[in-house]
Amino acid sequence: MTLAYDLGAWALAYWGFALLRYQPTDGGVVPWLTLTALAVVSWVIYCLIGLSFRLHAGRARTGSLEEAIAIAISIGLAGGVMFSVNLVIQVVPRTVPVGASLLAIVVVAWARALWRRLQERRWEAVSGPGRRVIVLGAGQAGADLIASMLRDPSRAWTPVGLLDDDPMKRQRQIRRVPVLGGTAQMGEIARAHGVAHVILALPSASAEVIERLRALAVHEGLIVKVLPAATELIGERVDIRDIRDIDLKDVLGRNQLDTDISAIAGYLTGRRVLVTGAGGSIGSELCRQISRFDPLELMMLDRDESALHAVQLSLNGRALLDSDDVVLCDIRDAQQVQMLFRERRPEVVFHAAALKHLPMLEQYPAEAVKTNVIGTRNVLDACDAIGVERFVNISTDKAANPASVLGYSKRVAECLTAQRSQMVEGSYLSVRFGNVLGSRGSVLTAFAQQIARGGPVTVTDPDVTRYFMTIEEACQLVIQAAAIGSAGEALVLDMGEPISILGVAERLIAQSGRDIRIEFTGLRPGEKMHEELFGDCEPENVKPSHDSVSHVPVAGVSEAEVASLPTVGDSREVCRALEELCATALDRQRDVVEWVEA
Repeated sequence: MTLAYDLGAWALAYWGFALLRYQPTDGGVVPWLTLTALAVVSWVIYCLIGLSFRLHAGRARTGSLEEAIAIAISIGLAGGVMFSVNLVIQVVPRTVPVGASLLAIVVVAWARALWRRLQERRWEAVSGPGRRVIVLGAGQAGADLIASMLRDPSRAWTPVGLLDDDPMKRQRQIRRVPVLGGTAQMGEIARAHGVAHVILALPSASAEVIERLRALAVHEGLIVKVLPAATELIGERVDIRDIRDIDLKDVLGRNQLDTDISAIAGYLTGRRVLVTGAGGSIGSELCRQISRFDPLELMMLDRDESALHAVQLSLNGRALLDSDDVVLCDIRDAQQVQMLFRERRPEVVFHAAALKHLPMLEQYPAEAVKTNVIGTRNVLDACDAIGVERFVNISTDKAANPASVLGYSKRVAECLTAQRSQMVEGSYLSVRFGNVLGSRGSVLTAFAQQIARGGPVTVTDPDVTRYFMTIEEACQLVIQAAAIGSAGEALVLDMGEPISILGVAERLIAQSGRDIRIEFTGLRPGEKMHEELFGDCEPENVKPSHDSVSHVPVAGVSEAEVASLPTVGDSREVCRALEELCATALDRQRDVVEWVEA
């Protein structure tokens, strides 16, 4: 159909321009047969050139800018060929191929644009029972969203207008949906048009802007939906399937780390990779991200068979637990870990296995020593024995100026990694970050469960703050660390400003729409009022590879010092031994920092 139309367009272009050029009213004779032949030859050349653009194969959407550019290039090149041939054989005046080509571009492109507009008007004319909605944001995301709503056969959403604070957009219409005003008029405009829903089509907006608009909408009694950040969108264009409820991470004030891990994670491709603690929140997401880079073998190690079942199911869509990719093993069992490493010979190891619940470890500090310290040493020994090329120990912000059993044990694990890095040829280092949104046992999970039960929501102290990041962001940092980190150091993510836990609880309660009481319980033993990412003797702005990643030197601890830690006995003695070892390591840390700075 389009090929036939384009042939007619070429003939019309040649005939039309010839009428202007030959001026038959003045006695000129128009060579209709010659012009028709030239039109056919031009059309054939145009079609052949169009093959490279797949112009008639549906590569570009009809009437789109991409198609218009392809049409202009194809017709322009075809016209250029005809102009060159005509210079040699001179069958028509030289201006005819040029003028006809320009006219053909107009006729061909205009018809497609008209067809597209008629289709869009047909969509716009169809009214539906969908929820009436106002879209906040008249930019490209808003335009794509409006178009997607109008194309939806079910018409689940009916856009009645847009709001935008840019005065240059106040007279704009998108698919006949007008910009009705600014966001400050949200409540007034929503009431005037009978709207109960607003959608934030602002994928690049800051957390402060999203929180301000969310609070305003809630104040006006409106239901708020949101488009995810640009980095989370699946396709290049916004679609109604992207609409979701506003998420806490949209308003926490954390900006996603801009990490192009695809450019630096080539060290995973074709390699044997092992992840300890693969069934945990961090470990399982780490496995999902690593699998994207086609490792030769991905070994997922955990002592929890149910957790291994879950991660295998998320990766493969099936989980029979009968394949070599899942490994049931406890890192406390040094002999088993050694045997596993000798048999499977991993080349890259991510060590995510750890005990992490602070109050529990305060009661049972020996367990923290067995898993977080001795377990880490067992994995390091096995890595050393077979010559693992890269080892990344996953740490926590509680290892900076530690004040709890969790912090002490993770700090010693960092020191063990740093000490071993001095004895091996591979790159052994640690990664340190704060609380992870959505991880098992996180404060957000606890708050959500308390809200579901009707409260109260328990907060330790009204002034307590914590750092937060997404699981995806944490795992990107871990993968990046193995590529950009130097042996023995800890990499620390710039996590922005710490977040008020009370504020988080209040936002979750507001999102639930329920009246739930907040109860303050007081700080538990080992808990800090404010977490830190850097210790007192650690530099904070050493960023040689990435603007958002700091590199911190870490002092080591000896095997004898680790071996002296008790794994049984009185809890207070175990705590005291851990604290004293950390104090010794921190004294060495000052010497290391002074040496590095010198």
